[in-house]
Amino acid sequence: MVKVPCYLTPDPNAKDSLMNILFLTTHLNVGGITSYLLTLTKGLIKQGHGVFLASSSGEMLEAFQSLGVEHLKLNISTKSELDPRIYLALGRLRRFIKQKDIHVVHTQTRVTQVMGFCLGRITEIPYLSTCHGFFKTRLSRKIFPCWGECVIAISEAVRDHLLKDFRVDPKRCVLIKNGIDSDDFLAIDEDTRRKNRQRFHLEHNRVIGIIARLSDVKGHDILIKAMGKVIQQFPDARLLIVGEGPRKEPLQRMVKELNLNEHVQFYPIVNHTAEMLSLLDVFVLPSFEEGLGLSVMEAQAAGLSVVASKVGGLPQLIDDGRTGLLVHPKNADLLSEAILFLLRNPQKARQMGKEAQEFIQKEFSAQRMVNETLALYKQFIGRR
Repeated sequence: MVKVPCYLTPDPNAKDSLMNILFLTTHLNVGGITSYLLTLTKGLIKQGHGVFLASSSGEMLEAFQSLGVEHLKLNISTKSELDPRIYLALGRLRRFIKQKDIHVVHTQTRVTQVMGFCLGRITEIPYLSTCHGFFKTRLSRKIFPCWGECVIAISEAVRDHLLKDFRVDPKRCVLIKNGIDSDDFLAIDEDTRRKNRQRFHLEHNRVIGIIARLSDVKGHDILIKAMGKVIQQFPDARLLIVGEGPRKEPLQRMVKELNLNEHVQFYPIVNHTAEMLSLLDVFVLPSFEEGLGLSVMEAQAAGLSVVASKVGGLPQLIDDGRTGLLVHPKNADLLSEAILFLLRNPQKARQMGKEAQEFIQKEFSAQRMVNETLALYKQFIGRR
């Protein structure tokens, strides 16, 4: 692992130490990448730096604009690196970079990594990227990697993936673990929690929840199967599935076929997850793969006990039996056993949640992530 030196908060009077950073991402819809950018943006602005955004926009744009961030809307809502729209947008980006005196470009997706590579050639402005998960080993990625001056891996599992599957130069692959602002997810007091549960008509239920995109890799189907066994022991149990995605209709059909309609409720994705987390007794993420697990971090920051799959970066977040429970993926029986253990042992579950909260505050703070990312920016700006 490349160690990143600590970056001290710059003196506001020392203008030459401050930077203008352009975040380039495909969209600003609710999700892990947008949350990552929002956390970085808050920290960078707090330290006096200028933050600019370029994307196809999204439902979270207002959250950035409320911080004073200027946004350049581009027609780049695509997953194809061959889409002509991303190349047609380069002229506007080049002019924007010059007008705003941008010092570094930070890309977040495959499409914007390709754009960053082109911009680097056109403007000679340094660019770097963040890898938020796992990529398929397509030939185009190997021939045209487009990682930038360096690539940030959000977890050790993601860094190993980059080194082994794409042979990224270890000197250019930096581990900077995701951080979150724990203040946004601190455990809500019991009175507020009670009122929230009353509003959702859950005051007399044991509530299990998952907040994640409704896609194959998140394991929602395994969780729904596990709920069939959970309600045999706890008929009052309810499962809240929060999220949107291509698997919504198949999952709803599955719930109906298993006669779980009274026990499983679907909700659209929410901009602020703290309120939804306040409804839960247990948070579950049965993913088949996971770069790190931002939703797990948020649940832990809220003081919840968590059950998650033993895959990707999730074992970095959960010390099995102390700060949560880990189970093998794709196994509904093991998943139901873990959930039932926490429901049968509420005192133990609360203790796990408390220890998980302390762990997140110590090891995954937003301030640490911002400082380490700033140090990286400064390093590459200095080279240029």
